[in-house]
This record gives sequence, C-alpha cells and structure tokens, in this order.
Amino acid sequence: MAADVVRISKTAVAALLAAFLCAPALAQQQIIVGTGFVADALDRDVLIWDVRSEEEYLRGHIPGAVNIGEIAAELREPGSEDYIAVARIERMLGEAGIDPKRRMILYGHKAHTSPYFGHVTVRWLGGEQAYVYHGGVDDWKAAGKPLSTDATRLPPVVVTAELNPEVLVTTRELMAKLDDPSVQILDARTVGEFQGEDIRALRGGHVPGAVNIPYQANWIDADTPRKLARRIVDNKDGMSLKPREALQALYAGLDPEKETIVYCQSGVRASESAVVLKQLGFRNVRVYDSSWLGWGNAFDAPVENVSYFNVARVNAMINMLQGRIDQLEDELAELKAAREPQQ
Repeated sequence: MAADVVRISKTAVAALLAAFLCAPALAQQQIIVGTGFVADALDRDVLIWDVRSEEEYLRGHIPGAVNIGEIAAELREPGSEDYIAVARIERMLGEAGIDPKRRMILYGHKAHTSPYFGHVTVRWLGGEQAYVYHGGVDDWKAAGKPLSTDATRLPPVVVTAELNPEVLVTTRELMAKLDDPSVQILDARTVGEFQGEDIRALRGGHVPGAVNIPYQANWIDADTPRKLARRIVDNKDGMSLKPREALQALYAGLDPEKETIVYCQSGVRASESAVVLKQLGFRNVRVYDSSWLGWGNAFDAPVENVSYFNVARVNAMINMLQGRIDQLEDELAELKAAREPQQ
C-alpha cells in the first residue's frame, strides 16, 4: 500500500512539473485575444488601452480604457516615422498612467494595425504582458457590449524603459544579416510595393531575399475594405483573422526556428504580421522599424526589383491637378456671380 502511495505521488508530481514547465510557452502564444477575454479582463487588474485618435475614443470606447491619441502618430516622428525620443515616450505614457510592464490589452478598430504596433512598442520598452484585441471596438459593439464616452484618467506613474534589443532591427543590422542563412526576411507590404510598381520612397523594390506575404493575407478576406467601400458587404467580418491552421499554411514557407525579420513601409503593418507569427510559435520575431522608408532612402542598401521615384512626373501631375482646381474655382465664381441679384 505504501509503495502504491509513493508511486502515485511521483506520477502526480511529474505531471504537475510538466504542466508548470509548459505553461509559460503556452501563455506566450496567446497574444491575440477575443471579446470574451477582454470582458473577463475588465473585472481584473488589466489595463485597457484604446490606441485610436482622441476624437474616436470620446465617441465611444470600452469602459475604463485609457487613451493618448492615435498611437502610431503620437509615438513617431511625422517625417521619418521613426520613434520619438525614448524620454518623450516615457513621459507621455507616465502622464497617462500607462506602465509598459503592466498587464494590458490594446485595441482600436477591427483589424487595425495600430494595436499591433502598440504591442511591439510595449515589448520594446520592456513589457511582456501585452495582448491585442484584433476585433476591437467593432467586435465589442457587435457583441452587444456597452461603450463609454467618459475619458478615463489614471494616476501618473514613473516609466523607466528597459529597451529590449531583440524586438527591433536597424537598417545597418539588417544589412549585416542579408547573407546569414539563419535569418529570414518577411515583407508585409502589398504586391505592388514589393515588385517596385508602387514607389513610396526614393526607390521602390524590396530587400534582397525577402518573402512577400501582405499583412492583409492574415484576414479571412483581404478584399473586405474594398467591398465595404463599394457596399458589397455591410460588416467587417471578413477582416477577422484566419483560423490558426490557415495561418500556419500561409506561413508554411518560413522556418519557425529561424530569426524572422518583418518589415513594411514604416513598421506598423509589419507589426501585425510579427505578432501573428509569435502567436503561431515562431521563436525569434523582430520588426525592422524604419522599414522601406529607411531602406529605400538608403542608397547603399541593395534592392531587388529596384525602381526610382519620378520627381518630374509627380510635378507634372501636381501642376495638372492645380490647373484643374483653378479652372473649377473660376467656373464656381462665374456661377456664383450669375446667381447674384442684379444691382
């Protein structure tokens, strides 16, 4: 009898130890969460961060959510679209009571990339407990959940960033990794941008060796925004993420064990793809923050499918549009004069 008790106890201990060791890995894979997770979080000490503009926030937000404005605009320089100084970020977040090391959920509109950018930012600042609510305010309302128009003000906190060098990659670092077989590069832009047809820097094209999977391919229907604009559909359901199995198939050409560097135009769209990869279990995912704005404007950076920004053509188009505007203004003035009563 005693031997049986000892044997059972050892089995139970082994099972508990295995569960304990596996728990952190499983927890890290739950990054993108749904409405139920957010609703449950409202009853716990979880910070809810609405990353939309202040105007949108005040029109209706998840009760208790905080806001500092549109995060991708507030935390980046308008010209380069690189991060503002870390000291400014610390001060801004501290004044809003947002501690990056606190457990938090970031959300915006359904499928918007800014919450993902916020997640990457929080990790870069040293936080490890951030989640993304992909469905955002759209799914919240669709579930019949209440909205608040009262701004939430949290007590200020002291924010001291502990920058995580494994989250972001600089232009020079990426250039040094181009020939490294243990590194793979993912371009999350559109096909047109990747092929150099849509030029959004001094040069178009892509980083040599990069694989192109547009971030919208993560959705059930990447064509949903166009369908909404043309009133073919009346909701954003198609912008939900694909099931896990479909996402695994989408990224089957990438190796989860390799260092994976993701980029887009300025690092925001890339953030969604990076977080999706982390959710799928990719071990080392980093974002090239400067992305194509940095690479396409650095003439010592090699480019595949290279094309160049045609300044003369753009100036001609601007002049043509200005001429049309002048013509319309003249026609409008004539119509106004014709309708005025004669003296």
